[in-house]
Amino acid sequence: MQEVGIINRELARVLAAQGHGDLLMVVDAGFAIPKGADVVDISLAANCPALIDTLTELKKFFSVEKLIFANDTKAVSPSMFSAIRKLFGKSVPVEMITHPQLKEMSHKVKAVIRTGDFTAYANVILVSGAGPRWYCEK
Repeated sequence: MQEVGIINRELARVLAAQGHGDLLMVVDAGFAIPKGADVVDISLAANCPALIDTLTELKKFFSVEKLIFANDTKAVSPSMFSAIRKLFGKSVPVEMITHPQLKEMSHKVKAVIRTGDFTAYANVILVSGAGPRWYCEK
């Protein structure tokens, strides 16, 4: 029995399937997830789990090379935007797009993780990266 790391088997499956450059979306409770998307729904109740708590756990086991947000996240929920930026640090670039563009892009992600977060526009696309474990001989 797995007792460390991501213990949700569906979430572990989705993370293991990600490759460099793949897109993984983490969304709030109300995001309109495209029909047919590979979804791991971890929502339990209002704000449980919170999006930031979910990202904090994911960050321990998943390398991210870029964050993609809708402009509305920063405009409507600036505290959430700041918390996510702080979590990933200044070395991870951010791309800002419109909310319609984010919804369109959601059709291209490899998987979606739905949280119970009720913060408006608390949605982010994580671009899978090669983490610090990789090395180059030269």
